[in-house]
Amino acid sequence: MTNFIYLAVGLAAIFISSLRWLRVAQREHYLPRSTCTFALRWWRSDRENMAIFVIGFGALLLSLISASGLLVTAFAALIAPRGLTIRGRTSKLAWTRRLKTVMVTSTFCIASVIVAASFADYGPHAAVAAALLLPAFVDLALWILMPIESALADKYVKEASNTLNRVNPIRVAVTGSYGKTTIKGYVYHLVATTKSVIASPASFNNSAGLSRAVNENFSSATEVFVAEMGAYGPGEIRALCEWVKPSISILASIGPVHLERFGSLDNTVKSKAEIFENSDIAIINIDAYGLESVATGLSESGSKVIRCSAFDKSADVCVLATGNGLDILLNGELLLSALKFDGAPTNIACSVATAHALGVELATIAQLLPTLPVAEHRKQIDVSPSGVTVIDDTYNSNPAGANAALETLSSLDAARKVLVTPGMVELGKLQGIENRKFGESAAQIVDDFLVVGRTNRAALEMGARAGNARLLHMETRNEAVAWVRNTLVAGDAVLYENDLPDHYF
Repeated sequence: MTNFIYLAVGLAAIFISSLRWLRVAQREHYLPRSTCTFALRWWRSDRENMAIFVIGFGALLLSLISASGLLVTAFAALIAPRGLTIRGRTSKLAWTRRLKTVMVTSTFCIASVIVAASFADYGPHAAVAAALLLPAFVDLALWILMPIESALADKYVKEASNTLNRVNPIRVAVTGSYGKTTIKGYVYHLVATTKSVIASPASFNNSAGLSRAVNENFSSATEVFVAEMGAYGPGEIRALCEWVKPSISILASIGPVHLERFGSLDNTVKSKAEIFENSDIAIINIDAYGLESVATGLSESGSKVIRCSAFDKSADVCVLATGNGLDILLNGELLLSALKFDGAPTNIACSVATAHALGVELATIAQLLPTLPVAEHRKQIDVSPSGVTVIDDTYNSNPAGANAALETLSSLDAARKVLVTPGMVELGKLQGIENRKFGESAAQIVDDFLVVGRTNRAALEMGARAGNARLLHMETRNEAVAWVRNTLVAGDAVLYENDLPDHYF
């Protein structure tokens, strides 16, 4: 009877704790190992969480002598990591078909272990151990399901590929460490008055998103398809290009985004440059790390290369920042001068090059440039009902974008300037360095520096010491927003730079 109670406690702990870790897996796009990665981060996030894990694991070992230790371990699995809530603040579990499949598979793996352990009278121990080590079982399920999910996705990819071959639009692919979504929006804007264009929506930049964009939006009248392509490692861009088959490809930027997955900037360059392997036209931001040599190599191999720059006037397209705005030059000739637009010059240059390659008249391009759209949550500027200027840059998580947003805040004529940020993530070994640099730059500009969460608190605080900004710590973004609304008045300005989901601590 006692063993049954301990087993029931273990099963209850598994069920409740699974909601926490399934949500992490979903937020991390069902990537194997991601759940364990975040589990380790959380358990090591502070002394309290580390102590709870050590006590829980120690009690599990002691339970081999006294079974009552199982209650301590089960309790540890239920209450911790502290801060990573079961329900979630920024996103609830979406009970999709894929999530249910992961849940069933992980449950089967756990049940198999418990049944096997029961033959040696250790079923309750296995159940409680599974509750504490649940992230490993979720990752095991993700690994088991990976080939099955790929096979299921292939059905939609084949449908999309057939549609592309049947309609046969001009296919434009855009990638880069950042700027992809912005350039996609710019290209759509510059081309849509001339041709029928479909662009992949939002940040739909993997095979599932792109195939969905084609299958749900294409018609026989579609003339141009603009596909944003993302990647976490080598081979992913190549796999997308195998069925999208772009004839015009854009490589917009190289930076330390997802660096913990790519390993190095050189690996990032190689992975992103896969986009050019079968393209007729390569449009390249030669200012970015490693891309001048990529452009040279493609030219020497006979590919048509359009070089874009924010500094080099000899580039095919140069968007040059001057005291009066932006000057746009094509092959050294001035297309438009003094463009008043707060956007990255190289993003504009790549978009102009693409529109021109698609046959849009230069006069049309020049006419449309002043009305380029601002990508949602990317340096969007608005004035709140209370008269506070709000810069929403919450979808940016890279050093270049963060510094550009900071420059925008600096340029405002505001009585009080405030920064709200959790810092930048997925920068690998450079994460601490880049966040410290950003903190140092921000502290020279802002009056109040609100650091959200603990992920980058130490690095941001270290950098901020170089300035005179008042440093405030906020546990959640909601807490920071409440502070802003209760503190700032008309004539003040706030920059919301990046926003991490709550599976970060």
